[in-house]
Amino acid sequence: MTVSPLPIAERISRLGTETAFAVSAEAAVWQAQGHTVYPFHIGDMDLPTPENIVEASFRALRDGKNGYCPNAGIPALREALAADVGASHGLELGPLNVAIEPGGKPVIGKFILALMNPGDEVFYPNPGYPIYESQIEFHGGKALPYGYVEGSDNFELDFDALEAQVSPRARLLIFNNLQNPTGAESSPAELERVAEFALRHDLAVLCDEAYWDTRYSGQSRSLASLPDMAARSVILYTFSKKFAMTGWRLGAAVGPAPIVDVIAKLNVNDESCSNHFIQYGALEGLTGDQSGPRDIVRVLKERRDVCVSLLNQIPGVSCFTPEATFYLFPNVSELMARKGLASYDHLRRTALEETGVSFCTRLHFGRALPDEKDAYVRFAYSGITVPLIEEGLGKLKAWAEA
Repeated sequence: MTVSPLPIAERISRLGTETAFAVSAEAAVWQAQGHTVYPFHIGDMDLPTPENIVEASFRALRDGKNGYCPNAGIPALREALAADVGASHGLELGPLNVAIEPGGKPVIGKFILALMNPGDEVFYPNPGYPIYESQIEFHGGKALPYGYVEGSDNFELDFDALEAQVSPRARLLIFNNLQNPTGAESSPAELERVAEFALRHDLAVLCDEAYWDTRYSGQSRSLASLPDMAARSVILYTFSKKFAMTGWRLGAAVGPAPIVDVIAKLNVNDESCSNHFIQYGALEGLTGDQSGPRDIVRVLKERRDVCVSLLNQIPGVSCFTPEATFYLFPNVSELMARKGLASYDHLRRTALEETGVSFCTRLHFGRALPDEKDAYVRFAYSGITVPLIEEGLGKLKAWAEA
């Protein structure tokens, strides 16, 4: 008997993916063929989780913390995170303002599920983390992209793109300050302008602050800290970056208690609860010795400085020096013209095959916008050592000059 394949639900056609993983798989194939690969393509970390966090997690596991726990997280962690975020953001927060999640990424979909109805419009950054667009469209919303323009020392928001798309159906704004992939960081004036826009159009805001603590000078600022914004903002918090815990899968939604309560209800339906014993490690990370996170930032700053210096020595490449994140977003328009490369894919594949340098392009972070003129690629330096950075970018420079 011939069995026909089961029909896949229509909504799956609206579900995107994190395309950096596809670049990673391609680089792995190239490496398996015996070639050297310099991995600038994915924002994973090759740095160890601080030992006190590891030990606290093992201790909790040995103490029997291997069963279910409250769906919103263990009380001690919710309390500690409320205190930590409250202090850094100047907000009055308690445990009811915190829902612990199995990573930062689930906060995106749950925020959308909690606040967006099918047909509602959602502003999201493009280029930006591709899961924003994927989750908006998967859940039946209309994704409205807004972009960035080059400023004097970093990228700036394109407010014209925001204002041009406003309609009565606009409901949500996704805002990623300390931004992936550009490394953009809003000035106080830009933050005030975003807050005014959100208030004027009565938008709920997801403040994706995954890189809040991954900064090399200055102080991070939050949209949620501005007047009247806390009541309409949910902060996406993740332990992945600050504590080098990308594979541990732990994050949180921090915001108004009624919205957090809905997100906790979604936890019950999706995964019951986040990993129990790992939460004790995260608690140690927040309340224990902070030398580990400081060491992580020190190493990343050294890598950033080397990357920026070497990229700006490559003919046809121009790169800002972001004060946060572990991403660079150099302009490669002149490089592509110099090498006669007509497409992003041609650039990326040629660079990989002729130099071993692997990176993502602008097209891995959302569909190109109609008025884009310049070409950009993303370099992540969180998973590559300084000697390999120097070696790989040295080969890229020689290739560009040839």
